Amino acid sequence: MKNIIEIQNLTKNYGKHRGVENVSFSVREGEIFGFLGPNGAGKSTTIRAMLGLIQYKQGQIFIGGFDVKKEKEKILQMVGYMPSEAWFYPGMTIKEVLKLSADVRNVDCSVEAEKLCERLQIDGKRKINELSLGNRKKVSIVCAMQHKPKLFLFDEPTSGLDPLMQNVCFELIREYVKAGATCMLSTHILSEIRNYCDRVAIMKEGKLIVTDTVEHLLSSKSKHIKMIRDGEKLDFIYKGDLNELYKELEGHNIEDILIEEPSIEEVFMHYYEKEGNEHVCNF
Repeated sequence: MKNIIEIQNLTKNYGKHRGVENVSFSVREGEIFGFLGPNGAGKSTTIRAMLGLIQYKQGQIFIGGFDVKKEKEKILQMVGYMPSEAWFYPGMTIKEVLKLSADVRNVDCSVEAEKLCERLQIDGKRKINELSLGNRKKVSIVCAMQHKPKLFLFDEPTSGLDPLMQNVCFELIREYVKAGATCMLSTHILSEIRNYCDRVAIMKEGKLIVTDTVEHLLSSKSKHIKMIRDGEKLDFIYKGDLNELYKELEGHNIEDILIEEPSIEEVFMHYYEKEGNEHVCNF
């Protein structure tokens, strides 16, 4: 399966402020790819660079085989982008906003837009200035999906949505991906990564610290260890050979020990706090 996104050594700074540094990863056709990290980690900067919305100092970005710096217009035709902010002209109706979005691409999206509005429970006659944040986010989802793009770039898509609409959003993503699309999902919500993504890249302070399948991250040699050693309660992630751990425990009074698979939240914190280094309790 070929890559629809290829990023090589992307670096972008904002003066003295950090952007992203030496970021490289690829996204395969037909997958839901998670882009994980807290606010300020560099996720939005990377996505904006992918769309040619910002200039970057060094590196190369290819979307669908097209070079972002040379063929931005072709890329924008094949991408459905949903930014983290949902701002539109306040005096326009939802229907007018959706038509404007379609007209930019010179396509008639009215049939698909109507279906999406029905699924997301939004009334096209309402004006933007009457909408809550959640309803503006729904409009943004329709704008990104109505032209049936090959690639979705979603930046915090469920922020502001109620749980029911969050589920509808991911149902739609899965349906489009099943039909042949690809989705890159930027989020700080770990449950979204666990429940919906095939692979994930974890960002920290502008740097990429790990890229792997969610399944492999959860089935790696890392173990969640809880024990009472010499009267002290310990709770940590251990990455390594358990036989070595058992040897280290010899000579200690172990009152209780529990060894289990770590959750995706614990895996994230392990990588995020240690940047991929092993977290081993000192004995």
